[in-house]
Amino acid sequence: MKQGNGWRLGWDDEAPCYKGMVGGDDWAFELTEGEYQAFCRLVAQLAATMTQMAEELMEEERISCEAESEGLWVGVEGFPQAYDLRLIVSGDRQCEGNWSPDAVPALLQALSGLEIF
Repeated sequence: MKQGNGWRLGWDDEAPCYKGMVGGDDWAFELTEGEYQAFCRLVAQLAATMTQMAEELMEEERISCEAESEGLWVGVEGFPQAYDLRLIVSGDRQCEGNWSPDAVPALLQALSGLEIF
C-alpha cells in the first residue's frame, strides 16, 4: 500500500478478484485488475489533457474533462495546474470517490510508479 496526504493506493497480487484499492483520507474501495488498469490509463489521459489545455486557457479559466471505459468513469475539474479528480465505478457494485486538488499531484506521481506494486 502507498499513501500520502489525501490519497491511498493498494495492490494485492494474491487477491482472487479485487486486486487494487483506491482511497482518500476517509474512504476506500477495491477494484478488479481490469478496473485498476483502466483507472490508471484514464487518469493518465486526463492529466495529459489538463497539461495540454494549460497553453490554451486563460489563467482564470477552469476546465472540466471526463473519460470512461466499461464500468468506470473518471473526471477532473478545476485549473490545469490544480484540479480535483473523481472516480465512479458502476457494474456489479456502485462506488464513488474523489481527491482534492491538494492530493492529485502526489496521487499522479504514485500512479506513474505502479511497477513497484
